[in-house]
Amino acid sequence: MAKRPHVALLIETSNSYARGLLRGVYAYLREHRPWSIYLPEQGRGDAPPNWLKSWHGDGIIARIENSRIAKAVRETGAPAVDVSAARLMPELPCIETDNEAITRLAFEHLFERGFRNLAYCGDDRFQWSVERALWFGEMAREAGCSLAVYPHADRRRAAAASWEQEEKELMAWLRHLPKPCGMMACYDIRGRQVLDVCRRGGVKVPDELAVVGVDNDDLLCNLTDPPLTSVAPDTHRTGFEAAELLDQLMAGRKVAGGLCRIKPTGIVTRQSTDVLATADAEVSSAVRFIRDHACDGIKVEDVLKIVPISRRILESRFKRMLGHTPHEEILRVQLQRVRQLLEETDLSLAAIADRAGFKYVEYLSVVFKRHFHQPPSHYRAEHRSS
Repeated sequence: MAKRPHVALLIETSNSYARGLLRGVYAYLREHRPWSIYLPEQGRGDAPPNWLKSWHGDGIIARIENSRIAKAVRETGAPAVDVSAARLMPELPCIETDNEAITRLAFEHLFERGFRNLAYCGDDRFQWSVERALWFGEMAREAGCSLAVYPHADRRRAAAASWEQEEKELMAWLRHLPKPCGMMACYDIRGRQVLDVCRRGGVKVPDELAVVGVDNDDLLCNLTDPPLTSVAPDTHRTGFEAAELLDQLMAGRKVAGGLCRIKPTGIVTRQSTDVLATADAEVSSAVRFIRDHACDGIKVEDVLKIVPISRRILESRFKRMLGHTPHEEILRVQLQRVRQLLEETDLSLAAIADRAGFKYVEYLSVVFKRHFHQPPSHYRAEHRSS
C-alpha cells in the first residue's frame, strides 16, 4: 500500500479567504489520493509552528507573508507551493488571486453607478493591497476620475499607531473626500472599518460614500451596517490548483515555476453600493428600472414610459452620466445575468436566454461572443472547470 504523503498547510484559519483556500485543498484530496495533513491553528503573520523545525514531511502549501515563514519553509527542504502575493520565495511556484481582475470588478462596479470621485482605502502591510491600489489608481486615471488614497504617504512613514488614533485619521480623511464618492477597500475587514467610522462620523452610506470590499466574507459583509458589497475571489480554485501542483512536485515531476493568477468569480452587490451617483432624477429612475427589469426583455421604449423625456434627451444624458446608451445598459445587465447562469447552473443556453430576456438564442450567442470574445459554451467550460 502506497504511503500517504505528509503535507503541512501553513495557511491561517482566522479569515474567510484562507479558509476558502483550505476548502480548495480538501476538494482536491476528495478527488485524488489522501494526504496526512499538518494544519496548525494560526493567524495571518504568525510565526511558523515550532514542530516545523524537526518535521520531515513530503510537501508544504504556505502563505509565505513574512521572512520567518520563508526561512522555515526553506530549511525543511521539502517541495513547496506559495499561495501569497508577497513573493518572498520567488523560486517557488505560486498560485494567487488576480489582483488586476479583482480591482477591475470593483472599479467597473463603481464607475457604472456614475461615481467619478473615487477613493482607495488600503493596508500597506500586505503586498496584495499595494498592488490593488496601483491598479485602482491606473484605472481611475485612464477614466479621468479623481482619486484619493489612504493611507497617504505621511501615514505610511509614521510608526504603527493604535486603532483609536488611526480611526481619528480615517474619519478626518473620509469627511474631506469629495462627495458623492465611490471607494474600494482593499479587503472586507478594511471595508467594515470604513463603514463603522462612517456611521460614527455621520458620513451617509451609500448616498455620500459607496464602499466595495474584497473576499466576500458572507458573515462579515452582512454584519456591517449597511451590508457590504464585495468582490468574490475564487479561493476554491486557488487552493485546488495549489494542491494539484504540490502533488506533481511530490511525485517528482517538473512543473513550471513563476506565478499563476486566478480570476475572481464576480461581485456580490449589497446595500453599501445600492445607489446611482447622479443628481439627474430621470437618468437615476431609468437606470433603476433597467436594473430591475432588463431580464424581462424590456426595450428602450419601455424605459421611456417611466421617464417624461424624449429618447434623444435620455440617450444624451445617459451617455454624459454613464458613458453609454440606455440600450447598452439593458444589454450589459442581461449579459451579466447570462454569465452568472453559465457559471452557476447547468441550464441549457435556450433556458438561459429566456431567463436573461433574450428572445432568440442565436442573437444571445452573437452578442455574447462580441462582448467576451468567446462563445457561451467555451465561457462555461472555462469557468465551470474550476
